Amino acid sequence: MSKVSVTGSKSVMDDVIETVHDLRLVHLSDYDGSWDGFSNGNPVEGAEGASEKLVTVRSIKSILGVEAEHAGPSRIVTDDALDEELEEVRQEANRLDDRRSELETELRELDEQISSLAPFAELGIPLHLLSGYDSLRVAVGEGDVDAVEAELQDAKGIREFDVETGGGDLVAVFAYPESNARDSILDDLLVRANFTRQEVPDGEGDPSDYIEQLRHRKQQLQSKLSTVEDELEDLRLDAAGFLLAAEERLSIDVQKAEAPLQFATTENAFVAEGWLPTDEVDTLKRELDAAVGDHAEVQEIERADYHEGHAVGSSEVQDESHGTGSGAEAAADGGVVTMNDDPPTIQQNNKAAEPFEFLIEMVNRPKYTELDPTIILLLTFPLFYGFMLGDLGYGLIYVAVGFLLYTRTSSNALKALGGIGLWAGGFTMLFGILYGEIFGLHVLGEVLFGGSPPMHKGLQPKYLAYGQTWLVVSMLLGLFHLTVGYVFGFINDMDHGFADAFVHNGSWATMMFGVWMWIFSTQAEGLKPDFLFQSFGGPDAVYNLGFTGFSPAIGSLGLGLFVVGLVVMIYGEVQHMGGFGVLVGLLESVNVLVNVLSYLRIGAVILAKAGMAFVVNLLFFGVYVVETDKGAEWHFGTTHDPVHMLEKGTYHGHEVTEVMFGGLMHGGIGMALAGILILLVGHLVVLLLGVTSAGLQGVRLEYVEFFDKFYEGGGRVFEPFGYERNYTTED
Repeated sequence: MSKVSVTGSKSVMDDVIETVHDLRLVHLSDYDGSWDGFSNGNPVEGAEGASEKLVTVRSIKSILGVEAEHAGPSRIVTDDALDEELEEVRQEANRLDDRRSELETELRELDEQISSLAPFAELGIPLHLLSGYDSLRVAVGEGDVDAVEAELQDAKGIREFDVETGGGDLVAVFAYPESNARDSILDDLLVRANFTRQEVPDGEGDPSDYIEQLRHRKQQLQSKLSTVEDELEDLRLDAAGFLLAAEERLSIDVQKAEAPLQFATTENAFVAEGWLPTDEVDTLKRELDAAVGDHAEVQEIERADYHEGHAVGSSEVQDESHGTGSGAEAAADGGVVTMNDDPPTIQQNNKAAEPFEFLIEMVNRPKYTELDPTIILLLTFPLFYGFMLGDLGYGLIYVAVGFLLYTRTSSNALKALGGIGLWAGGFTMLFGILYGEIFGLHVLGEVLFGGSPPMHKGLQPKYLAYGQTWLVVSMLLGLFHLTVGYVFGFINDMDHGFADAFVHNGSWATMMFGVWMWIFSTQAEGLKPDFLFQSFGGPDAVYNLGFTGFSPAIGSLGLGLFVVGLVVMIYGEVQHMGGFGVLVGLLESVNVLVNVLSYLRIGAVILAKAGMAFVVNLLFFGVYVVETDKGAEWHFGTTHDPVHMLEKGTYHGHEVTEVMFGGLMHGGIGMALAGILILLVGHLVVLLLGVTSAGLQGVRLEYVEFFDKFYEGGGRVFEPFGYERNYTTED
């Protein structure tokens, strides 16, 4: 990436803007008003009018529900069309929208009236008989009839009363008070009876008849509303292409008109700066020379070299006539000046890795000085996910859902999630084959590997050693993952020199290697779990690679490395925080142990997901236990009734010792049908929890453990000045 400065006469500024806009190469820098003699430029004449029309177009689009798929062929949008056709569409759209709003408001009011009248219809008393009396007091509401009658019966101020109910919740109370009774006597008595009064709707006659009238009126309004919506739909079909093209034309006009706000200008000159790919600098110079000749000058003033999205170097570009970029000063007659901004970030990932940029952007886009970790997420997140879940059936579903999201949705976020789902599902299928499992059943291992797949999840007693091995593998994955993080941090900090990079990253890596060399050594072996030395070496190892622990001498070397790294790390903390840095360094040093142990969650999720799938299949198929010389082996009753197998007594020469559960499948038709429901819902729950456990735990390891070692984020996306036309052609 290179930073360029374009300096020229104000008379050609419009031509420069037009040329740069058409090229779509330059990410413009914002002038902050700090240079003597310069001020921000003013928008080009007509900017305000174009902005107002753009607001109008977007409002009409919203009213009509215009989307990108409604576009027709690209077109030229003239100024006359923006004045005349736009006004015609605006008036018609607003007229129909106002009419639609009126009808919807009236329909809501009718629904409220019908709702309020329904209880009175059950009461069965004409509405005009419930109000309008001089001496008779009437109250309608909800309450206990017996309580109301008791209050009125005992009241001295009531001469006569009647209580009517119609089978519904409403009660109508009619009372003649004594001539000397207070006006509120009925209300006071009803309050004591916990009576809740309701307003009597306006109207006459039978409420049921009135409701029918209102419903008829509602049907008329719905018909009118349907007609208006049809007219809006016709207008949308007629105007959609024009509106999309007008929005694009106006967006381009506004973008060009407001560009001078980012420039530094004087009465006669302007200076614009921006970033573009270094190999396009000559293109910019050539196009501007063809457009305005020597009325504007383009100078490359800074260069930041990128490699896979990372700025590996930044330097000023010497210019003999004007000096270096950062040292030159702004001048009213032109010249090289610099606006202080970092280059924007270009993430140059291949198609396979692009979906994982979504996970990066959820934290923040990498700065130009940082390595882009997207490719590492591609290599590690699906691996973690598939290793934890490992099931061919679940993987196929993840791939199918991911494919649908990736190919059938227009949202970039959903497409990215679909791409991630494809990778995660693919690795889930791969490990499912290696585990020999499909929907938690081991039939795949029987078919492909003769009952001996290369991997087991370690849930069964016979395969307990596998579960312990996965704990060791989880820690080794953590060591690898964190090492990559420290290497990335070291490279990022190399801009400050090797010593600084080593203090802030190398020291931590040295401590981590040192403490884990000691942990995997046989020094003080009795204090450490046996499976550390038995998982990859010895007669009980599931994968005998000959490793039974580092020698005590290697353990001592590891402790020495830890101390060296600790001293260097504390030295860096003291430089930054003074004497308090010693305490901080000692407290933080434990992270080289804790961070790696955090990866044990991988092994834990393997067992948890295997256990959940096992329980679901247990309930449906049932399970019988077979004793072998290496421990108990569990078998689902997919082809044999577990109870029958227990009665038979043997399975392939081994003793059947127990039935965990007989299985709903073997309990008759009713039990089998209930079991099918449990089987389907259960596996759906396991499938969804796979996302929230394996997915979230994998993301947590990336964000919290890995990113913490090197990543800050805060980069700006590269957004070149210009507009990609989709609906318009050049005027």
